[in-house]
Amino acid sequence: HPSDDISLIEKAYKTAAEAHKDQVRKSGEPYIIHPLCVAIILADLELDKETIAAGLLHDVVEDTIMTTEEIEKEFGPDVALLVDGVTKLENIPLSSGTETDARLEMQAENLRKMLLAMSKDVRVMIIKLCDRLHNMRTAQGWKPQKQLDKAKETMDIYAPIAHRLGMSAIKDELQDISLRILDPVGYEDVRHSIDRNGTAQKFVDSIVKTVKEKLDDFGLKDSTVFGRVKSVYGVYKKVYIQNRDFSEIYDIYAVRIILNTVAE
Repeated sequence: HPSDDISLIEKAYKTAAEAHKDQVRKSGEPYIIHPLCVAIILADLELDKETIAAGLLHDVVEDTIMTTEEIEKEFGPDVALLVDGVTKLENIPLSSGTETDARLEMQAENLRKMLLAMSKDVRVMIIKLCDRLHNMRTAQGWKPQKQLDKAKETMDIYAPIAHRLGMSAIKDELQDISLRILDPVGYEDVRHSIDRNGTAQKFVDSIVKTVKEKLDDFGLKDSTVFGRVKSVYGVYKKVYIQNRDFSEIYDIYAVRIILNTVAE
């Protein structure tokens, strides 16, 4: 949003950088990198400036001496509500015991409902999902057992919430990263099958370009065309869980065309 006032975001960045200045992540990099990357993901999703500022500040109450009251005084009630909401979500124990699959699924469903209910504002849950996404992108900084635990938790709790909120790109990436940790061999096998020559996305992009040109020729210039390559986990589910051959899967590539009227 080039026209928007970003002074709130700049102030949030300076505050977070100061609050986290002596902290480092497990990987050894400065801690501020994490909230900064969370804020960038939120900005890419075109969230408002209060949400982006809260993304920058989401760990300051949990990990530093700063309080929610101080955030409210400096940044207003909206940002304080979001930071407080994310801090409360951090403190919900999510690990599941060794119960039956049906019992675990019920427990996971209850946890998903509780997380959504606790987020008085849906932006709290969106910040939490972006927080989890960046943590999973940098999961190599964790010990192997923690990687496995977090991947399972992400698959059971966070990816389904992203799906419910219509955040399919985040859901796909959360599932793909989790799968790469939980079954690295299966992940690589499927990834190689989808993108054998490293050109899958280029292939879809070329179809999108051609379709868009044809629509323009017909005078449908304000149409929207976008394409995607099916996520690794989406194919993995069909190949490994449904026991189908890769050659039987016909929706590896998809193109969606959005027009304004039924006649078009």
